[in-house]
Amino acid sequence: MNLAAGARPAFPPCIVVQVKALACELPHRRGLPLSRFSIADIRREVLQQGLVAEISGATIWRWLSQDAIRPWRHRTWIFPRDPLFVEKAGPILDLYQGLWQGQPLGPKDFVLSADEKTSIQARRRKHLSVAPAPGRPALLEQDYERAGAWVYLAAWDVRRAKVFGRCVRKNGSKPFDSLVGEVMSQEPYRSAARVFWIIDNCSAHRGQKCVQRLQARWPSVIPVHTPIHASWLNQIEIYFSVVQRKVLTPNDFDSLSKLETALLAFQERYEKSAAPFRWTFTREKLAKLMVRLAVKPLAQPLAQVA
Repeated sequence: MNLAAGARPAFPPCIVVQVKALACELPHRRGLPLSRFSIADIRREVLQQGLVAEISGATIWRWLSQDAIRPWRHRTWIFPRDPLFVEKAGPILDLYQGLWQGQPLGPKDFVLSADEKTSIQARRRKHLSVAPAPGRPALLEQDYERAGAWVYLAAWDVRRAKVFGRCVRKNGSKPFDSLVGEVMSQEPYRSAARVFWIIDNCSAHRGQKCVQRLQARWPSVIPVHTPIHASWLNQIEIYFSVVQRKVLTPNDFDSLSKLETALLAFQERYEKSAAPFRWTFTREKLAKLMVRLAVKPLAQPLAQVA
């Protein structure tokens, strides 16, 4: 390390590499009672290991920022666990691209994405909420009473950006079939050639029994199940995330009826300005992902996966 007068300390490249390697490890694998590293944590470890006699947090931050390494951040991940993941995910990705079995969808073909958002509580706050003011955010009472919960069933027309939804007290095949019936009883779905319903594997619409049940009543319906543990392939989850941010956070409803009114009113409002989601994950990207996971499985340390 060069400590000439007035010069910034110049660390040898091997020190930079070791610090970055440390930042790319999970703390518990080093026996540390931490869930993730901060700059201060990394600096402390570097000094305790004797890699250098002294180093500033700013220097460590500069090194990590060069490679966009941010160990203090995280995102959730669902690893593909279905043995037929590619075979099941491929047709869904094709539908989002306007294809089915290699052929373009026709003008009388429609794609709907459907699911349930369960256990949406109505939380009656024990003090009225206070609106924001200059220099102060809105105030929400921490304590609340539970006023019941809804299951919100919804279907999203992938290409037309239309939402169909309803609130029910209990989930099951009958409420789901009622939602399908609501959609299929109106145009353009009633006279459609094919209506693809992308659904997950919950008990309300699981497996071949669901396919047979729906097609017995609506022959033009083609259920398409997502892989197991892969609801993220279902576009309705994007809409649910919007509902969570725009309607349910913070949750301040003193009755189930007001919660239902808010959900259905937002559904109507959202439709007025909605556009189809820009879905960029394609079959080609899926194939590349599976190759990458096969070569660098997540069981290895993150530093080896990056």
